[in-house]
Amino acid sequence: MDFHFEQELKSQGCRIVAGIDEAGRGPLAGPVVAAVCVLPEGCVLEGLNDSKQLTEEEREELFAAIRGMAGIDFGVGIAEVAEIDRLNILRASFLAMSRALDQLKVKPDAILVDGHLAPSFGIPTIPIVGGDGRSPSIAAASILAKVTRDRMMVELDKQYSQYGFRGHKGYATPEHLSALELFGPCAIHRKSFDPVKGFFKQVEEQLDLFS
Repeated sequence: MDFHFEQELKSQGCRIVAGIDEAGRGPLAGPVVAAVCVLPEGCVLEGLNDSKQLTEEEREELFAAIRGMAGIDFGVGIAEVAEIDRLNILRASFLAMSRALDQLKVKPDAILVDGHLAPSFGIPTIPIVGGDGRSPSIAAASILAKVTRDRMMVELDKQYSQYGFRGHKGYATPEHLSALELFGPCAIHRKSFDPVKGFFKQVEEQLDLFS
C-alpha cells in the first residue's frame, strides 16, 4: 500500500487529501460509525491495512498510533439505530461520514472514499473499490471507525448482555441469531433489517388479533 491516490490528487493541486470509511453497515444491531483521516506528509505506519484484515490487537495498536501521530487530523461521526431505520443504511452511512467531516480542523480539498459510490459532500470525492486496502488515508479511517464502533458494542453488551454483542459486535452470527430467537429484539436492533424486521412483524400480527 502506498500514497499513489493521495499523491495523484496533490499533483492536481489538492493540498489536503482525506480518506473516509465506515464500520457497521452489515450488523443487525448498533450504530454505523464513520471516520475521516488526513495523514501527515511522509508518515509511516507499520502494518497499516484494511481494518478487516487485522487482528483486534493489531487494530488497537494502530488506533493508538494513528490518534497519537503528530500533525494528524481526523474526525469520527455516528448515525444511530433510529436514523438507520428511518433513512436506510446507505444514507445513514453517508450521514455519519458527513458528521465525521465536520470534526476536522481544516476542510480537505479532496476526499478518497472506500467503495464504488461517491457521496456528495460539496468537496471532490473519489470512490475507490477496495480503497481500505489500497489507500493509507482510507485504511487509517477504517481502523478509527472499526475500533470506535467495536468499543461502543462492548459497552452496549453491558446493558444487553444476553445477546453477546461483546463477541459478534451485532453481526448475524449463529450465536446472535439464537439469542434473537430466544429473547426477541432489543432497543438497539435495527427494525428495518431482516431477520429483525420479521420479529416486529410477528408482534404486530399478534396485536392485530386482539384489536
